[in-house]
Amino acid sequence: MSLALETIGLRKNFGGLAVTRDLSLQIRTGARHALIGPNGAGKTTVINLLTGVLRPNGGRILLEGSDITALPVHKRVLRGLSRTFQINQLYPDLTPLETVGLAVSERLGHGSDWWRVLGTRADVNGEIAEHLARFHLLDVMNEPTSRLPYGKQRLLEIAVAIATKPRVLLLDEPAAGVPESERHDILAAVASLPRDVTVLLIEHDMDLVFSFADRISVLVSGALLVEGTPDEVARDPQVKAVYLGEGADA
Repeated sequence: MSLALETIGLRKNFGGLAVTRDLSLQIRTGARHALIGPNGAGKTTVINLLTGVLRPNGGRILLEGSDITALPVHKRVLRGLSRTFQINQLYPDLTPLETVGLAVSERLGHGSDWWRVLGTRADVNGEIAEHLARFHLLDVMNEPTSRLPYGKQRLLEIAVAIATKPRVLLLDEPAAGVPESERHDILAAVASLPRDVTVLLIEHDMDLVFSFADRISVLVSGALLVEGTPDEVARDPQVKAVYLGEGADA
């Protein structure tokens, strides 16, 4: 079994509070893996540990078998690990065309003069157009990002992450805050992500989780409670207890 991402005994404390407790996860190459749990379970802390935003107090993180525990964020991105955020981190004054163009140009080593590359290279233009089309952004590609509906902003953030050509993509609640009327495009975008990209999804929306994931890990109080297929997790009495509020942490 080939592993794209693995944690071994991962621990994170904030003062005397243990937020991540001896967490060992195995994300298979090409998997659609979801990490779920009640509020306060430590899901976003795990994402921040995986991406290097936070440093663990103990344990190891392996990306395709290589130890990345001590690597900074940008070096993890260069190794093929990308993420989206609960709250988008986009440039409000740039258009989707410019934003995706910047991401593609940066990956190709043209980040300092990305604006010169736009419109001058057929391969770059073709890739930008492909991302904009895949994520339903062609109709708003020349609008400032700050003016886009929130659902379009979420799609743009996923498009930017894919434009870096990650081998492992961490999606941190891609549907958070998206109105019901715009959720279909988010669901379709997540479902259409390239199969050669391993995806770890953090999400509260169980419809999205169970329609997307082939494996689910349930986190409670920073520790792994249950892991299995969607059917196994849905039937598990411990999971039912947690989501009915019995013994779950806030």
